[in-house]
Amino acid sequence: MASLRTMGITRRFWCARGIALTLGVNVGVASDVHAQAATPDSMPVRMPFVVGEVLDYQVHVSLGGNIGRGQMRVEGPLIEQGVTVWRLVSEMHARRAFVRASDRSTSWVDAAHLATRRFEKIERSPLGSGTERVEIDAAAGVWRGVDGRDNPLASEQPLDELSFLYFLRTLPLDREGTFNLTRHYDAARNPTLVSVGGQEVVQTAMGTFATRMVVMHVRDPKHYKGIGLIKVNIDLSACRLPVRIVSRMPIVGTTTLSLISRAAPGGAPGDTGTGVCTESANP
Repeated sequence: MASLRTMGITRRFWCARGIALTLGVNVGVASDVHAQAATPDSMPVRMPFVVGEVLDYQVHVSLGGNIGRGQMRVEGPLIEQGVTVWRLVSEMHARRAFVRASDRSTSWVDAAHLATRRFEKIERSPLGSGTERVEIDAAAGVWRGVDGRDNPLASEQPLDELSFLYFLRTLPLDREGTFNLTRHYDAARNPTLVSVGGQEVVQTAMGTFATRMVVMHVRDPKHYKGIGLIKVNIDLSACRLPVRIVSRMPIVGTTTLSLISRAAPGGAPGDTGTGVCTESANP
């Protein structure tokens, strides 16, 4: 799924990287889960999201209550390295007492293949600020960070932390299963195990949704000792909305992002013109 060390939320959370979640739910892969091969062929002909989609979230922490709002949106189309791209943007603004913090992640992705071309993350908080920039040269097969050094690209269809969340929305959700993915641009972050679990009914301020629990096992040596977990409830409508993202972090405890509104242009997958998707459990 921001640098809020004082407020108990860190950059590991909103970028949905390294979220350790429990909530008393067993997120391990059951022994009888049917293994599914994850390949580019798993990508749908039509993405479940389009340019103009805007998702708004309420951010709640167990040790601080509602502390802010977040938003994920799709902008574009734009031209990047001669390729038509969509710009994925994730922003969060939080406040507790007189302490404020913000986090903005941006991913420029090849609209035809959902592959990252560029990634940027900007954090601001009283305890420190930082900027991360990654340029991907697909033709040369390398990626470059802020130090400018060439690093081998780990995938021909690379993803970053933000675009990985959108990629989850393209996976088949008709049954339980597992995907062993090597899609992150950085080899140190691969493989990523994604488990598609059972169905759950989730209620938010936007309505009631029939969802699948999707758990992403993240390798993030910079922030975690071992494997971090991300739990996302993705609704079963044509929109494949990430309805709820739940995490458990040190100090803050459980952190929950709950979908409160959606806007999308006419003609978006499942769009009814009201923000409510077709084939969902929305009332």
